[in-house]
Amino acid sequence: MKAIALISGGMDSLVSTAIAKRDGYEVAALHVNYGQRTERKELECFEKITAHYGIREKLVVDVSHLSRIGGSSLTDKSIEVSKANLHSKEIPTSYVPFRNANILAVAVSWAEVIGARRIFIGAVEEDSSGYPDCRKEFYAAFNQMIKLGTKPTSDIQVIAPVIEMRKSAIVKLGLELGAPFELSWSCYKENDVACGVCDSCALRLRAFEEAGVEDPIPYAVRPQYR
Repeated sequence: MKAIALISGGMDSLVSTAIAKRDGYEVAALHVNYGQRTERKELECFEKITAHYGIREKLVVDVSHLSRIGGSSLTDKSIEVSKANLHSKEIPTSYVPFRNANILAVAVSWAEVIGARRIFIGAVEEDSSGYPDCRKEFYAAFNQMIKLGTKPTSDIQVIAPVIEMRKSAIVKLGLELGAPFELSWSCYKENDVACGVCDSCALRLRAFEEAGVEDPIPYAVRPQYR
């Protein structure tokens, strides 16, 4: 069976891709540029990850309308990227309004054309206190919409294989599967050396700390988040 892996360049999408490969899917890879601050680095990671897994069927899509819409510190440089606060229940400034729905819409369209029946996305509920589109309920609803909006024979379903996992468990699973974490990127702010202080860096650093291994990517600072 063919599957599309949504590969942002981050650690969660990397491990989700590794799971799809482990489970025997023929994987095609989709990457979306949306005007984010780290667009250059994320695209570079996408190319390296797909090369690592020998994925030849690839699609890179520009949805820069999300940048023009704005409302997020990831796409609007006039909005400051918030420093990490892992105890906050507020939606952070990095939330890109309805981004995952936009990305999944592109993926479903491509899936119908190439005959892919599964779409793997690295959404994690550990982020859901900030991001409404990282919740299981969102993907259950989206799958219902796919059934209503595609050809009956398409049988397309979105799979979020790590959605219930703690980030440290994702790290451990990735190591078991040989996922090349050194090729991934999570920082919201920087393209060369990760800042270490944004929410995404904090979640990633804490995950590696809890897993008992060192994160292989470079950081300007490495605070302790456990």
